[in-house]
Amino acid sequence: MNIVLGSLNKAKQKAVESCFPNDNVITKNVDSGVSKQPLTDEETRKGAVHRAQIAQKLYPDAIGIGLEGGVMFIDGEPYLCNWGALVTTEGTVFTAAGARFKLPNSFTIDLKSGRELSDIMESYVNKKQIRHHEGAIGIFTNGQILRNEMFEHVLKVLKGQMEYENLKNE
Repeated sequence: MNIVLGSLNKAKQKAVESCFPNDNVITKNVDSGVSKQPLTDEETRKGAVHRAQIAQKLYPDAIGIGLEGGVMFIDGEPYLCNWGALVTTEGTVFTAAGARFKLPNSFTIDLKSGRELSDIMESYVNKKQIRHHEGAIGIFTNGQILRNEMFEHVLKVLKGQMEYENLKNE
């Protein structure tokens, strides 16, 4: 089976390759169709769906996958959120969300002014390319959960939804 991921992000690619180890994984840089730093659950989900749909259209014989990290606010406090979408060759769209956790309140002003979480994190921990490696979740969980693992959980839900739908339709 061919899988096309609508991103060149290394953590996302690692997650897809882990969940689809026997498949051909292609990565393509596609636009999310949302702001660079999504600030709601809805916008983050929309970005994942858009990435998956565009990726699938580029390779009609492949399953399209979109993974999007974002931030949402609950009672004015910032939380990391993430969404995934899988689009089948028939155009069926599956979506799932993953782990959420509170970010420092000190990030709020920068986030609301349009600064990306990855840039804020790089300044916060004085480390580069966090988005391609452990991610904010890896930093704030002391390495207990890395960014690729967070997306693997979402991908397992998506893959399971697709498999269940295929079994149901047999």
